[in-house]
This record gives sequence, structure tokens and C-alpha cells, in this order.
Amino acid sequence: MTTPTTPIRFMIYPALGDVREHVRVELFGRALSERLGRTVMVEIAPTYEVLEAELVAGHVDMAWATAEQCDAFAPRARAVLRAVRSGSFHYHSALVCRADEPLTLETLQGKRAAWVAPRSTGGHLLPVRYLESRGLRTNELFSQQRFWGTYRKAIHAVLSGEADVTAIYSNHADEHAMRATLATYVGAEDEPRLMTFAFTAPTLADGIVLTRRLSEPDVAALVSVLTRMNTDGSGLEMLMGPFRVEGFVLPSDGREQAPAPRKSRSAEYVVAELDGEDRCRRLWSPTGRAFGRDVSGAEGRTLTEVLGAEAAEPLLSLMCAVRHGGADGRQEYRLEVEGETRWYAAEITPCAPVPGETRQRLGLMVRDVSGMRALEDPMYRLASFPLLHPEPLLELSMEGELRYANPAAHRAFPEMVAQGGRHPLVQAALQWSWRGAPAGEPAPLVQLAGHYWELTVAQLSDPAGLRVFARDVTLRKQMETRLLQADRLSALGSLAAAVGHEMNNPLAFMLANLSYAREELERMGESLRGQGAAVSEELGEVLEALSETAEGALRLKHIVQDLRTLSRKPPEHQARVELQPVLENALKLIRGQVSQRARLERDFFELPAVDADEARLTQLFLNLLLNAVQSMNPADAARNVLRVAAYTSEDGEAVVEVQDTGKGLAPDALSRIFEPFVATVPGSSGLGLSVSHAIVTSLGGTLRAESREGRGTLITVTLPAAAEVSQPRQQVRLAAG
Repeated sequence: MTTPTTPIRFMIYPALGDVREHVRVELFGRALSERLGRTVMVEIAPTYEVLEAELVAGHVDMAWATAEQCDAFAPRARAVLRAVRSGSFHYHSALVCRADEPLTLETLQGKRAAWVAPRSTGGHLLPVRYLESRGLRTNELFSQQRFWGTYRKAIHAVLSGEADVTAIYSNHADEHAMRATLATYVGAEDEPRLMTFAFTAPTLADGIVLTRRLSEPDVAALVSVLTRMNTDGSGLEMLMGPFRVEGFVLPSDGREQAPAPRKSRSAEYVVAELDGEDRCRRLWSPTGRAFGRDVSGAEGRTLTEVLGAEAAEPLLSLMCAVRHGGADGRQEYRLEVEGETRWYAAEITPCAPVPGETRQRLGLMVRDVSGMRALEDPMYRLASFPLLHPEPLLELSMEGELRYANPAAHRAFPEMVAQGGRHPLVQAALQWSWRGAPAGEPAPLVQLAGHYWELTVAQLSDPAGLRVFARDVTLRKQMETRLLQADRLSALGSLAAAVGHEMNNPLAFMLANLSYAREELERMGESLRGQGAAVSEELGEVLEALSETAEGALRLKHIVQDLRTLSRKPPEHQARVELQPVLENALKLIRGQVSQRARLERDFFELPAVDADEARLTQLFLNLLLNAVQSMNPADAARNVLRVAAYTSEDGEAVVEVQDTGKGLAPDALSRIFEPFVATVPGSSGLGLSVSHAIVTSLGGTLRAESREGRGTLITVTLPAAAEVSQPRQQVRLAAG
């Protein structure tokens, strides 16, 4: 049972609230909320079955249900309010066909039926029962039966020739009434193309089920509000639009009824006819009161005498304007009535001239529109949602025609109007819809001009189309890529540790044996050469092959060492290390290679000390420097520059930059530069930069690369400064007293 602090959950079946009525559904909930003093949350169920399941499970307080569902849940509900259409809370189902191909019950054999939905009373259940009561079993009668989802779609299926017969609810078993109903769905031009050839017996209308989750006072309040919403002159008639009804009624069926509705203040509604002297010939109000005054016996009196000077003043001004202009007039104004501020809408219309009267009579209607005024702000917010939505929003036809795009969409995709259905985003949305992706499948992702757009696609049914929300998830995708790279590096690190451990011992044996074999062969070669034997030349070739094998094994040993470095945890005991001496030492080690390929430029400033392992730092800078040197062509040594800079950042961190003027990297290669086995220099193992990345990140720093093809590469190392060394506390010995 709901408590006064919890929202009332109101679920509506899916045939309602699509597209044009969505705002009205929301406003209907807001109107109920204001009148009840309780929040009413309106939801549209995705299917009839979901709504019924929620009712069975007792998860909803109110439900707009089909006639069948209302009948089924009436015994266990607090109350069931039936919809009133054309003055009746019953309705029929009418069988409809094309006028140029008329049908009868006797000629239905082999025809194609277009039904609305399996749980739709007027659009399926009622006509099926009607036919079967006459011995016509639909499974044997029709050659095809198909559900179209809405009355409009089912009727258009008949018009287009995709079906021969359909069924639509009818408030009265009357052909003229049916023509008016059909015209609301297909328009006055196409209505003559259809004809009605049979009506079913009547059934109680669909309506609102008030469940036992609601308290009796809540039910009393809801019954009072819902049965009076369209009859109290409050200006809320438009809110009936989503349900295509005039109001609601609580039928008397012999069961225990809901508690008597509590009294509520009626909004004013006044209709009058005024003569040429602005006196009331007739005046009527449903309550007999208006503007806090009794308006009975108004005939022959002026508006000021009947309504009072304050209420009549704006009406007299409007009447004067209508008389002078000769056209209808409308005005909204505010008035304090019985201590409460109310809003009124007045409409005045000139009446037909009466012979013998010199001044024209006027028709007057005044309505209290305070209820709608209170809903104006939320209504404008809802109506302007597509316009003001900060992210791109599109509405498309099922063929990809662009019906609407909000300003954010035009800014993000300026080429969309020109490309139309060929735009990648439109294509992705259409493919998603046509494929019928199952629930839970990730949303489609479109990459455009370096941005990733995640699409949310919703199907619209009346008229058919798609609503597409596009969200820029570029930052999220970049983060996912970094996390994926980190996972891959972690997995590779584990693999490298295992591989390095298994390969280290065999490599040691290989190198030792190769060294031994080479020494022995050299010794044998010396002996043979002293004896002048010809075989000494052949031994020379074997020695050369052994030397190359030893070099290969040594290179393999270095790769294994890099793999182990990549997988090794950072040293547990780190020391304070001054970076400049480490840099100077690394530059000395590669001095020969630098002199052959480029000119060295040093730009060193004061650097903070860092907490690190000096050997790993040396390996880090050697990797970066060698990579930079090897990327430059020796033939351009006169123009090549290797620039090494070191300084302290504004945050107090140590920054080292290594910049070359080599060939640079393509964007694809740059994005993978720190992955293992991705070589940026021909002939390298592809482990140098990945090992460097592992060393820097293990020290809590960052390693960043920037590169442009033909312009060179800049590698930036940022390391946190060493922690401040705290002063040791003095030991104080307490002597025993």
C-alpha cells in the first residue's frame, strides 16, 4: 500500500502516448499530482503483456488498461473507472474493409486480417469472439492474420492493399459515427475509401484500474479528480487527448463501490448572451456561482451588477474592442477571488444580427484556466526538450528521411542535411532498427572525424519512425583503450616473466658452449695453420658462422632481459637519485652513435631528486636516446638534431624531454608506440619503449609521445620529486626512579 510520501505509479498501455501525445501523457500526470498533492509517475508499458504482468505482481497503483484487463482485475481492484466516449462508457468493434472491394461475413473466407495487438479488445479480441460466435473460426477463415500495433497502422494496411479487413473500436453501432472515427485516423480524403460491414455487441470500455496498493482516501481523491477533470471548467480538457476520451465514470455494477468522492473546489465556467446594452439576456454557470458571487437571476442585469466591478472590468474592455472591430476577441487575465489568485480566459463572439436591434448581441464565455496555467512551465519544458537537449537528437522515417534534427545535431553533423540517408549515423540507426537487436546488446557506435558517437535508437509507431540520441563518448573510448592496453601489458608482463625465466638458463648454456666451441676451433685452427693444412681455411668459415650464432644468441639474451625488466616489479628499496648525472652518463655511453647521426643539443636546468633505482633510470634514458638516434638517417647527419632538455615543472616534478628530427610516426603507429613488440625502428625488438613505459609508470610518473610524419618525435618523461626526508625523532631514555 502506498504511503503519502511515496509516488503513485501510473502505468499506461503502449498504444497510448506515442510521439505527439507524449507531452500530454506527462502533463496528465502532473495535473493529477497538483490536484492530489502527491507525485504521480506516469510510465508507458512496452507491451500489453508487461502491463498485465505488473498488475498481477502488484507493482502498480494505477493502470490504464484494456477493457479485457479492466474486467479481469475489477474483482481485486479498489475501483475501475471506465472511459467515456461520445457520452457512452460502452463500445463496439466494427469490421472495416475497402469500399471498392466490399465484404460480408459470408465472403471473408481466404481474406487477410490486420489486427491491432493480441491483447487489444476492439482491435482483436472482440471481433474474434464475434466471428467465432457465428461459427467462423479465424484460424480457418483467414489466409493471413497479422498484428500491426496501432489502429492507424491496421487501417492503413487495408487502404494500401496489404490486408483486406481490420477491426476498430466504435462508440456506437452507427455507420455515420464510424465515418467520423475513421476520418480521425485517415483524414477526410481517404475515409470514403473505407466501409463498415458489421458491428459486434457492446462491451464495457477500457479505463483506469485503481489497485489495492492505494489507500481508500487516495482512491476517493483520484475518483473525484478523474471524474471531474473534464467537467469542472478547469481548462484541462486537452489532457484527455492521450486517451481519446471525454472523461471517466465509475459504473454501478452492484459491487461495493469506492468511497464517496471528497468535495473539491470547482473551477468557474460562465456562458452568457449580452444584448446591445451589454445586459445579460441569459447567463449560466454549472455551479450557480462565478468569481465568488451568486450569479442566479442575472437576466436583465449588467455584467458589473452580476459579477462585480473588478471581475467585469476586463470583460467590458474586451466587449468594447469586439464591437469596434467586428471580430472575435480573446483575453486572459488574473483576478483575486476569495483570497486566491486565479487565471481566467474570456472569449467574446459577435452573434447574428437580430432584426430591429441597432446594436449587435455578443456571446461570452469565461473559463477558469488556473489548472493549465500551473502546467504551462512544465509543458513548455517538455515541448522544448528536443530543441534544448544538449546532445544531438534526430527523428527519422523508417527509410532514413530526416524529419527533425535539433540545433546540437546540426552543430555536430553539419553535413547531415546534404547527405541525408547516406550519412553514417543515419545508416547505423537504420541497420540497428532493421536487424532487431536483442535486449542488452551494446548500443551502436559510429566513428566520425576522430569522435566516437554512441547511439540510442527508439522506434516510434505513430507515425512509424526512429528517434535517435547521439552521445559523444570519445573520452570514454580513449579511457577504455588505455585500460585495455594496461590489461594487455599486464598479461604480456606475466607471459614475459614466465618466458624469460624458462629461456634464461638454456641461453646461458648456449652462450657458454658457443664460446667454448669457438675457443677450441680457434686453437685447432692455429695448430693446423702451423702445419700448413688446407683444412684451416674451412675452419675459418665455421668460426665465422659460430661468431654470427653467438651474436644472435647474445641479442636473444638482451631481449629476454628486456622481457624480464618489463615484467619485474619495481625495486622495493629505492634511493634518492639525482637525474642530471644519470643523463650525462647515458649520453656518454651513446656518444659515438650520436656523432655519426646528429648534432647534440643540451638544455639542462635545475632538477629535483627522485626516488628510483639508478640502474633502471640509466636503462630508461639509454632506451629513449638510442631510439631517437636510430630514427635519424646517417646521410642527413649535418641537419639532424638530438635535443635533450631537463627542467622542473610548475608542479615541482622532474621533466626530461628527448626530441629527434627523424622521420616521425603515423597516427596509427603513434597510438601503439608503448606496446611490446611494436618496433618504431627497423631491426629493433620493439621492447625498448614498452620497457621504458613500465619503468616510468612503476615510479609513479608518465611517459608521453608526440610525433608528426617527416618532422620527428618528442618523448616526455615526467617523474615525481623525491619525498621530503622527515627529521628523526630524538630518543629519550627515562631513568628508573
